[in-house]
Amino acid sequence: MSVRERKERERADRERLILATARELAEQHGWDAVTTRRLAERIEYSQPVLYSHFRGKREIIGAVAVQGAAEMAVQLRAAAAAADGPRARVVALARSYLDFATRSPAVYDAMFQLDGGLAFAAEDTPEPLKDAFAALLESLGEVAGDGVDPGLFTELFWASLHGLATLTRAGRLPREETERRTQLLVDRLAVL
Repeated sequence: MSVRERKERERADRERLILATARELAEQHGWDAVTTRRLAERIEYSQPVLYSHFRGKREIIGAVAVQGAAEMAVQLRAAAAAADGPRARVVALARSYLDFATRSPAVYDAMFQLDGGLAFAAEDTPEPLKDAFAALLESLGEVAGDGVDPGLFTELFWASLHGLATLTRAGRLPREETERRTQLLVDRLAVL
């Protein structure tokens, strides 16, 4: 291995460490606890080293959002693939989405609530964000209904899931009714 390859590997390892530590801090204490100073202390590197990877917290949030989108896409596809038939796929997709938001609230916030400097629904949208939407579209497009644009239907369904996730996490909707809400959403919006 050349010196250059070793340095690139070490840099990639440091970047993974920074992001993993940021996620851990955010999941334990919220995004306000994620500061470059605290990150530098936790990873045992100086702040200038941290800044050589990310210009600041906003870029870290964006990188976590990109990671989260990739993870969500994998989870959504796995849930849909394990289900049999369009209705079961949509129910599994909805449950998987809501589960992701519940299990990884800080990552979910980085993806959809915080400013990570990422463009959505634009040419320069990072590929993992596009892929997470595609993972929704793959199952939802088949239940949009005749004459309904599959992309618009997916946006509406996604917005509904996001609203359910956000309102439930905030305590505005009782958590124990999540399954009934999910069933109602699928029954009323999807053409099965």
